Amino acid sequence: MDKKLGKLAMAFAMVMMIGFAGNALASKEVRFVYVPWTCVTVKTEVAQFFLNELGYDASSMLLSVPIAYQAMASDQADIFLGNWMPTMQSIAEPHFESGKVESFSVIMENAKYTLAVPTYAYEAGLRDFSDIAKFGEKLEYKIYGIEEGNDGNEVIDLMINENMFNLGNFELIPSSETAMLTQVRNFARNQEWIVFLGWSPHWMNKIIDMSYLTGSDETTFGENDGTATVYINIRTGFDQEQPNVATFLSNYLVPIAMVNEAMNMLHEDSSVEPLEAGLAWLRANPEIYRGWMDGVTTADGQPALPVIEAVMAK
Repeated sequence: MDKKLGKLAMAFAMVMMIGFAGNALASKEVRFVYVPWTCVTVKTEVAQFFLNELGYDASSMLLSVPIAYQAMASDQADIFLGNWMPTMQSIAEPHFESGKVESFSVIMENAKYTLAVPTYAYEAGLRDFSDIAKFGEKLEYKIYGIEEGNDGNEVIDLMINENMFNLGNFELIPSSETAMLTQVRNFARNQEWIVFLGWSPHWMNKIIDMSYLTGSDETTFGENDGTATVYINIRTGFDQEQPNVATFLSNYLVPIAMVNEAMNMLHEDSSVEPLEAGLAWLRANPEIYRGWMDGVTTADGQPALPVIEAVMAK
C-alpha cells in the first residue's frame, strides 16, 4: 500500500474510533468512497462534479477496497462506484448479507479483469492459467498484483495457497497500479516474461502489447475469461434519503470508451487531471451526460439539465 493510501486508511480508522463523522449532517451531503484505480477515480470525480454543480455537498475519500466497504457499512460513506464483479464478491458479499450495503445499479458493462502477459509470452505458449506453472523459471515464480487488500490480489493468493493450476510455488508481488505497470513495461523492453493483473478499460491496453489469459472460472476471476460487470454500491437506505441522487446514480451508466479515452489522456499528459479528462470526453459526447440528467433535478428541485448544459458550455 502506498504512503498516501496508508495515511488515509489511518485517518479513517481514527474517524471510526472517535465517531467524528457520524450520520450525514445535512440533506445535501453526498459522500463517495473510492479506491486508487484510475478508472474509478475518473468516474467518481465526474459524478462528484455534477452533483456539486446541482447544489449538493459532494465529497470523496480515498481508501483501500476492504476499508471502503467498512466505511459504507458504518455510515461513514454513501456511494462506491467500483464494485467489480465477480472478483470483488468475497469482499462485498458479507456487507450485502449484513444488510448494511446494497448493490444499487450497473455503472459499466463488458469490462475485463484477469491475468495477462506480454503478447510475446502468449505467442510462445503462455496462453492459459494452466500454462503459468510450465514457465515458472522464466517468470521467476512471481505474479504481479496491485495494492494490498485488492480483490484481484486475493484471487491470486487463493490460487497460490490452494495450489490451483499448480501455482503453489509462486509468490504474489503486491504493488500500486502505477508501479506494477512500470514493472511490466520494463520487463517488456527486455522481452522478459511476466504475469500481471490486467483490466479494461485502461490505457495499458493501448500502450502495452499484452494478451489476456484464458482459464478463469467462477472460483477465480469469473467465467467468460474475466469479463466483468461494474456496479454502484450504496449504504443501505441512502436511496430513500436521497431519491434525486439515486435517480442520477440509476442513470449513471459510463461507457468504456469514455474511461479509455480519459485514461489515455492522463497517461499521455501528466498535467491533465482525472476530472478534466472525463469532462473533455463528455463535452465531445454530450448525449451521454444529457442521458444522466433524465428525471434529475437540482438539490432545490429545479430541472438539472439546463444547469449542467451551462456548466459544460464553459
